[in-house]
Amino acid sequence: MSGTFRSLNNFNYRLWAGGALVSNIGTWMQRTAQDWIVLTQLTHNNATAVGIVMALQFGPQALLLPLTGYAADHFDRRKLLIVTQAAMGALALGLGILTVAGVVQLWQVYLFALLLGCVTAFDAPARQTFVSELVEEHELSNAVALNSTSFNAARMIGPAVAGVLIAVIGAGWVFLLNAVSFAAVLASLCLLRQDELHLRARAAPVRGSLVAGFRYIWGRPDLIAILLMFFLIGTFGLNFPIFISTMSVSVFHAGAHQYGFLSSIMALGSVTGALLAARREKPRMAFLLAGAGVFGGGLVLAALMPSYGWFALVLVLIGIAAQTFTTTANSMVQLTTEPAMRGRVMAILLALALGGTPLGAPVVGWVADTFGPRWALAVGAASGFVAAWVGIRYLKKHRQMRVRMAGGRLQFSFGQGMAAADLQSVVEAETK
Repeated sequence: MSGTFRSLNNFNYRLWAGGALVSNIGTWMQRTAQDWIVLTQLTHNNATAVGIVMALQFGPQALLLPLTGYAADHFDRRKLLIVTQAAMGALALGLGILTVAGVVQLWQVYLFALLLGCVTAFDAPARQTFVSELVEEHELSNAVALNSTSFNAARMIGPAVAGVLIAVIGAGWVFLLNAVSFAAVLASLCLLRQDELHLRARAAPVRGSLVAGFRYIWGRPDLIAILLMFFLIGTFGLNFPIFISTMSVSVFHAGAHQYGFLSSIMALGSVTGALLAARREKPRMAFLLAGAGVFGGGLVLAALMPSYGWFALVLVLIGIAAQTFTTTANSMVQLTTEPAMRGRVMAILLALALGGTPLGAPVVGWVADTFGPRWALAVGAASGFVAAWVGIRYLKKHRQMRVRMAGGRLQFSFGQGMAAADLQSVVEAETK
């Protein structure tokens, strides 16, 4: 349990990771089934409807930000997670009953997506920062990366299982199975050794705590760059339910199990990216920049792929790049933020990344309906390239980055903050 998996030496983290893996598999099963019934049963291949579901599900991240950041920094995170996870299980149960009974309608899916989004808005920042209470500070980056590995392992397993189950027993039973899966994470939260938690001082409840969070970020150019990059890619790039479902159904005319396979194959890349992140001692801006650039290039390649098989292959590359970017951003923000501010800053990060979905998902869905799924992928690619430009601009302005050609290779020099070898090693690895 050394190196990549060193955080699993900790009993509490091991227990939490096991319960979260089971629950995450159920969550990805539900997401796959939900997108499938919206696209094929409740509408006639309407990508805009899928975009609306995504907007309703992720929009509350931004709208409820004043409350969610406060809750993550001031409430007992373990107890808060017990409440939110139980509520998410109840919502899955309700949607499953409606679907199995054959009475589900599109507006009901919209409503459940909105309610789930409201609960998730409180759950996500608390869940992200709860990891810091399970491990010691020097293991935090590794624990964050392993969390991403678990999440994306579930993303690999869940859609594939859902694709088969949808065809065999129907989408409604997939929702019900997801409801049952929440028992695993609830059990893990209740069985944690509370005397071994690494509880840190919580911020004093005062007025204007969210404003203080924004003020803290405003004084940190590195956080501003990371959050802006995350907003761009989160809003226009991480719309995989639209990208994969429309390419699968409208371009390659695939069935439910083939659609589930595409989601799983991209998750294979995400797991790889997360494991690579777990091996690193600490996150660096260089990896963030490389992840954004390769993400944009991968989506360009995906848009050009002529067949289902080649498209699936490129999704692995996109998964690696997307996970490199998101895990590095998450780790950098948590490790460089004061513990008392961590919950609010993470809530702002998630609000920008996921709360931008109400803006981006309907736009991407409209592009897919109007111009075709390949053009929707082009929109996502543009977000990766612009995010990479933001990172480069930050490095040039605040780290005095200089680039020159020497011996047929790019060489980088920095005035402060980052060794040239850090970025050069990443660029050389990406170009080999």
